Amino acid sequence: MNRIGRRANETLIEMALSADDDIAVLTKFKRSWSEGEESNGPLCETISTAGSEVPSGSEGLNSTETTLLIPDHQVQSGRRYNLFLKRRLRIDKRHESKDSIFFRDGVRRIDFVLSYVDDLNKEWEKKLERRKEFESNLQKAGLELETEDKKESEDGKIYFVKIHAPWEVLITYAEVLNIKVPIRENDIPSMVENPLDCMLTPFRLPEKVMHPEPDYFTAPFSKDKQELYLINDESTFFSPSMRNRIVNYILTRCPYGTEEGKKKFGIKRLLNNGTYSAAYPLHDCQYWKKASDPNCDNERYTLYMEWARFLRFYKEQPLDLIRKYYGEKIGIYFAWLGFYTEMLFLAAVVGVICFLYGLFTMDENMSSKEICDPAIGGEIIMCPLCDRECEYWRLNTTCESSEYSHLFDNVATLFFAIFMGIWVTLFLEFWKRRQARLKYEWDLVDFEEEQQQLQLRPEYEAKCTQKKKNPVTQEMEPYLPLTSQAVRFCISGTTVLFWVSLIIASMIAVIVYRLAVYAAFASLMENTQSLQPISGLLTPQLATSVTASCLNFVIIMILNFIYEKIAIWITDMEIPRTHMEYENRLTMKMFLFQFVNYYSSCFYVAFFKGKFVGYPGAYTYMFNRWRNEECDPAGCLIELTTQLTIVMAGKQIWGNIQEAIVPWICNWWGRRKARSNPENLYSRWEQDHDLQTFGALGLFYEYLEMVIQFGFITLFVASFPLAPLLALMNNILEIRVDSWKLTTQYRRPVAAKAHSIGVWQEILNGMAILSVVTNAFIVAFTSDMIPRLVYYYAYSESEDSPMSGYINNSLSVFEISDFPERNKPKQNPEGFEQCRYRDYRYPPDHERKYLHTMQFWHILAAKLAFIIIMEHVVFIVKFFVAWMIPDVPADVKAKIKREKYLTQKILHEYELEKLKERLCQGDKRATEKEFIATEGRMELSRAM
Repeated sequence: MNRIGRRANETLIEMALSADDDIAVLTKFKRSWSEGEESNGPLCETISTAGSEVPSGSEGLNSTETTLLIPDHQVQSGRRYNLFLKRRLRIDKRHESKDSIFFRDGVRRIDFVLSYVDDLNKEWEKKLERRKEFESNLQKAGLELETEDKKESEDGKIYFVKIHAPWEVLITYAEVLNIKVPIRENDIPSMVENPLDCMLTPFRLPEKVMHPEPDYFTAPFSKDKQELYLINDESTFFSPSMRNRIVNYILTRCPYGTEEGKKKFGIKRLLNNGTYSAAYPLHDCQYWKKASDPNCDNERYTLYMEWARFLRFYKEQPLDLIRKYYGEKIGIYFAWLGFYTEMLFLAAVVGVICFLYGLFTMDENMSSKEICDPAIGGEIIMCPLCDRECEYWRLNTTCESSEYSHLFDNVATLFFAIFMGIWVTLFLEFWKRRQARLKYEWDLVDFEEEQQQLQLRPEYEAKCTQKKKNPVTQEMEPYLPLTSQAVRFCISGTTVLFWVSLIIASMIAVIVYRLAVYAAFASLMENTQSLQPISGLLTPQLATSVTASCLNFVIIMILNFIYEKIAIWITDMEIPRTHMEYENRLTMKMFLFQFVNYYSSCFYVAFFKGKFVGYPGAYTYMFNRWRNEECDPAGCLIELTTQLTIVMAGKQIWGNIQEAIVPWICNWWGRRKARSNPENLYSRWEQDHDLQTFGALGLFYEYLEMVIQFGFITLFVASFPLAPLLALMNNILEIRVDSWKLTTQYRRPVAAKAHSIGVWQEILNGMAILSVVTNAFIVAFTSDMIPRLVYYYAYSESEDSPMSGYINNSLSVFEISDFPERNKPKQNPEGFEQCRYRDYRYPPDHERKYLHTMQFWHILAAKLAFIIIMEHVVFIVKFFVAWMIPDVPADVKAKIKREKYLTQKILHEYELEKLKERLCQGDKRATEKEFIATEGRMELSRAM
């Protein structure tokens, strides 16, 4: 197909290698126009005064602007000259409204914007030289620039450099970046519609929103085969996201001079040293209204109306439009988040059913009945829970807490723990299938990793002065010596271990707080009459647990804030080779830290609290000073539930405040004056400049937040069946908050490709396996289920009511006279002679006084057996389910093969046609043997 405005000349690319550091300098474009140029050739030549000679008629132009000039020898027709006049008229018209995404000519699209402030400090001249050199090199690379003077800005201080990538630049780097473009409309029949789809109609979005463009067969772009592609219009052939990705690729590699004997390059360094204040692509319009320009796509407005508003929370996400506007990397995140939320719905329903089972069977719980019975629990005198200050207490004072603990500690807990072990496998396996379908639909099947991700990081090239030959490319590349790597890794590892140790130290400090204040709470609640009405519900154990959980959450937030800076610093110090390596290293550091930070307190309550207490007269002490905590007679599960709820809910609330409210306040404060200005004073680039920066690690923090949440609902879900429901409600809000802030509060991120969620997939797989182990241990050692089952089947004495007598059986007897002076309460006004404590030990009158009974060993054996059986059953089911569900759906496999076949056929037919043309024109190089070989290759392709 002939494309409009096709240039007859070929673009020449010269990749110059620096003699100093062998870094590739950007391309230089040289245009050579022949005398016999076609009439449909270039309409006008864009010439920058900074990069070429300027005719005498352009002396009054700004040296940093790109101006349309038409030399006499290029004006070959009246049609071309009339078009030039129309463009000049559009320049004046466009000057009236600056809410535009085009240069002043109204034709060339703004693909990127750089901004800077002319601050007259001691480095002013150095920054000016850097900018001049950088912009000159950008123009030599083929980009076109147009500068807005600071007088035109709203505050009168900021310069804006607008960048446009012409056709020659786009096709050159489309080939370099291996960008796939359409070659033919897809003729593969769509999937047969499900009859039940009509039930999902209320949740559907309009077709034009869900699928904003037709489905095409695609192939990597090649400049030599431009006639093959569906190029109807050069200005719209590459989408804005592709264009800004290409320009960003150039900006990150463009040199700006030599300092301290080293070549400096890249927009990132210029942003860090203050030469430029910002670099960003533009949104296409305002989010609350459509652009007045009919050439604007208004995709941002569509995303806001159909996706980012909370009232659309029940609607599906327009993933194709998200991918088209923001790129595949952001698109795959929202696809994963949406799929995760959908799967949470099933887990939440089952969790609510388990919770309701516990709620409806509260009255049938024999344990809480015996605790609340004045004739049983009221007559059982319990040993003091702390030394000296605490008094003897009656078991029925924990009546309410024992009833509530049944909500989470019942038979359904075991079922839900097994169910979640299978659910997490289904989630991960079905996500692989969903991901495979997206890879096909988004042309990522043959995509290994983003070219830019695999390229050497500019920081790596700049800091590594030594070079060696790459055995693959046979070119000299910078490298970091092994000794330097070892030193850096040692420093990094030591730093990470130090901070992990700091987390453990802070957790121990919280434990000490729990031990130290328990006596104070116990004394306060006993002596304060105003607390008597709630004393049954708010026990000293619960008050201590709640305040300690809140304190722990505050410490978690503080350590997170500090460690985030430390993790980035030590990752930078390691000098990772590629962008992908940088993200993976930072991910592992941050995840390891947050794993320990968020989960350490839950691990303590689940697996350590109440397990190493000792017994009256021989208690275990921390640092030989503070007596270890005991669990409530109803068990530690209710405290684990409290800890999990506070940390999980607090993290979600704080996260939403950080993600939504803080950017909104910052933007409101920055734009409080400019919002009232008319469009001709508040330009599109200024509006976007006043927004927040999403940043290269923006998605990293979003994934990290969701993966930590995933840990809460899988690692400790046996203690809190409502955790998936909390996560579901949070994620419904999270999708809309993330979409709202991305669409309204942040500058448009640079588009990037990604074919999966990356290293997070392996982290989720690891957590899925660990969750089976943790939940098995929670059911065995934290809940009271195994001791109750052992009593039911082996020690029950009543056939009519097998669980009656369980509470008395689970409490051992201690002779108060055996208390050492250190442990004995100060007062014993009622003259108690014996007290009870939670354990399985012989009574004081037995020959094996205070030693463990056989029932203790039976229960321990049952717990270990349960862990082994549950783990093996769940793992067998997990692996069987994973084996049964293929990672790639059968229809997707068939479509991939069909598309590859048709694409190869199209390319081969194109080559065959070109050979025929050469033969007909008498091209000596096009031999008959070459023709036969090409035709034979097509036959082989058909056979395969």
